[in-house]
Amino acid sequence: MPETMIPSDHDFYNRHARRLDIAESCLEAITLINPLRRRSWYGVKGPLLLEVGVGSGRSLPFYPDGVRVIAFDFSPSMLRRAAIGAMRSGSQVDLLLADVNYLPFKSGAFDTVLATFVFCMVPDPVGALSEVARVCRSEGEVVLLEHVRPESPLLGKAADGLNKLTSRGSEYVNRDTAANVRKAGLEILREERYRLGIVKLLRARPANG
Repeated sequence: MPETMIPSDHDFYNRHARRLDIAESCLEAITLINPLRRRSWYGVKGPLLLEVGVGSGRSLPFYPDGVRVIAFDFSPSMLRRAAIGAMRSGSQVDLLLADVNYLPFKSGAFDTVLATFVFCMVPDPVGALSEVARVCRSEGEVVLLEHVRPESPLLGKAADGLNKLTSRGSEYVNRDTAANVRKAGLEILREERYRLGIVKLLRARPANG
């Protein structure tokens, strides 16, 4: 595996890593996200796993035993926070600076690729998901825990309105992530809805798998 890949400029996330981390902590505490994070990691198969957008390392406590996890982020500041979290928790993980749009891995390198609340933020979700599909082996699995546009007409309109504000900070709360997953060449195996349909847990695999 390559040791590092320097992504494009992400100064905003580097400058505000601590503030973003605190805001995310508050939001996740209110919406009770941790049980869903734990569920997303349940039953994942190795021996080699990739976590997309590790951020400050909120998923570290849920890594399964007996597998190798490579986790990356495009923000050096976030990676430093993740490294501290890994040392404190004793989690075994290889942390890498990389960009999901240009993954520095061979095709079919990973048994499982997992991401939590990443594809509601990337500018080109289909392109990024295509990279995820590429690095997942044909019999492997892609697991995504994502904010999505609710299917309820009322909540959907509310998400559209809220998105006008959140998108200024690169958080898109009205995306149809399931549709993006299919456009990227992945086949959805299971789709679970939580928190009034605002959060989805998707399990998929490369369509040619």
